Amino acid sequence: MELAMRAYSRRHRRMLRNRNAAPLMLVADGNGFADVLAALGRLLYRYRSELAPLTTVLVLAMAGELLHTEHPQWWPYVAGAAVVLAGVVGATGAPFRAEQRSERVYATAAVFAAGGWLSAAAKLGPSRDPLPTLLGLAVLAGGLPWWTHRRRRMRVTVDRTIQAWPDIAEQVGLAGSRVLSAVVDVWGWRARIALRGGQTVADVVAHVPAIESGLGTRPGAVRVEPDPAHAGRATIRVLATDPHAEAIRWTGPSVRSITQPITLGVFEDATPVRVSFLRRHALIGGIAGSGKSGILNVIVANLAACADVVLWGIDLKGGMELRPWLSCMDRLATTPAEATQLQRDAVGILEARAKAMGEDAARVWNPSPQHPALIIITDEYAELAENAPLAADAADSVARRGRALAVTELAATQRPTQKAMGNGALRAQMDIRIGLRVRERRDTDLILGQGMLAAGWHAHTLDAPGKFLISAEGLDHPRRARGFLVTDEDVATEAARWAPIRPPLDDLSAAAVGTARDAEADGSGEVLEGEIVDGSVDPESVLWAALREAPDEGVTIPELIMTTGMQRTWIYLRLQQHARNGRAVQVSRGRWRAADPHRESPAA
Repeated sequence: MELAMRAYSRRHRRMLRNRNAAPLMLVADGNGFADVLAALGRLLYRYRSELAPLTTVLVLAMAGELLHTEHPQWWPYVAGAAVVLAGVVGATGAPFRAEQRSERVYATAAVFAAGGWLSAAAKLGPSRDPLPTLLGLAVLAGGLPWWTHRRRRMRVTVDRTIQAWPDIAEQVGLAGSRVLSAVVDVWGWRARIALRGGQTVADVVAHVPAIESGLGTRPGAVRVEPDPAHAGRATIRVLATDPHAEAIRWTGPSVRSITQPITLGVFEDATPVRVSFLRRHALIGGIAGSGKSGILNVIVANLAACADVVLWGIDLKGGMELRPWLSCMDRLATTPAEATQLQRDAVGILEARAKAMGEDAARVWNPSPQHPALIIITDEYAELAENAPLAADAADSVARRGRALAVTELAATQRPTQKAMGNGALRAQMDIRIGLRVRERRDTDLILGQGMLAAGWHAHTLDAPGKFLISAEGLDHPRRARGFLVTDEDVATEAARWAPIRPPLDDLSAAAVGTARDAEADGSGEVLEGEIVDGSVDPESVLWAALREAPDEGVTIPELIMTTGMQRTWIYLRLQQHARNGRAVQVSRGRWRAADPHRESPAA
């Protein structure tokens, strides 16, 4: 037993020595048959995609000969299987990954033709006329589209890039990274890469020019996106052609309510850019000619179709940009004085809504056609901050308090520095940031937020009007997009189309605007809750008596003000309370009466 164990130990040591020794190499003669076969095999494998039609013909001929010799009675089953497979390919594109309609048609025709020829060959024999001639014609008819198809050639490029990636990664400064998967899409291809330990997406972003050089692409063709599930992985997208080289025509509003996300344009992967403007302030920035007006038109065109939002506009360039939408806007300010009054009225609406919601224990203002949201759109906000500082202060107040009350600010400017934004907190309150082309790299951080440039948000590389980067909820990775093109004819058509459905301010907000103006006219500068003219008279009782005695068409708000001696805000607050409790009804806009005139008192 001991001798056997010693012998086993010696054999084991010899095996280890042989395994660690240099492998035995057989050097073949350069003119040898094995060398020629190896070179031919490598050549066939390298060009396997180009040779696919010829390989298919060869396989069909061999299969037809085998079936005809061994199982000629199987030809009906072959034909039936071909019909079924052709139907599956036409419906789903599987298993050939045919995504586009043209690809499915091609694949379906190829499967149907191959199945028909194979079933005929199984019954008659592959050499029976005219089967060889038909097979040759099929090679030409099917081979030409195959050889010239862009996506096939792109897949070949991707396969070869994956094989060469270790060398490319070494050259561009990402040594140790590897390709996990790659797929060809509509505009090019994309690959998921795993980075070496210690490398991050920021390293990949910093090496984008080198990656473009290593892959041999055009400048600006490579995009880098982080993997949300793994910090050590990233997605590299290579665009063979620029999907946004041409303008994208606008096809109409994408929403009918402010509660729905608006489609602003299309990302480079053909997915839509959707963002909600409800309770979110927005900032649009970019140099002159970058497309700010175009993005504003897309937003306004969608909001104009919403019956639950009131639009106010400020355009201190004489209304050049926003005046075409005047029929859809409740108010448009074109002078500093008008802008100041508009923003002050917005603050008054804030206070009135906040008070009413506090009494109802409500937390948010839910927009509806009867109680619409309010969006204030300001073109060239820097002009407002410079020429109407009081308006900028009021806008700052709206930005801080307006979200829950559905009163929001949307500002467009060329360069949103702190001075240009009025030295307030407005810029910090902007939830939606849309960055168009900028001239200086540092302006990216001004528009999109501090640190965005270093994180790969390169607004300075955008090269056409309407191209933008957007940072918003759910859109926290740098993805290039292009906004829809809304022409002047589109603006005129949509403004006329939606003007009849534009809602007015709700009564509470309208009363707040009137009260604010009355207070300013009196020189008090503040909104008063209400003031009793005669201390011996209870205004609650007077109001209820007026509602009970109102005719069927109701009593107007001015009449109630004169009867009770109270301000508009007080009147509207009490009317809303009576309406919620079922004691009063609104007959028409601005006219009210008691729901039950026979009720002696509100508590009865």
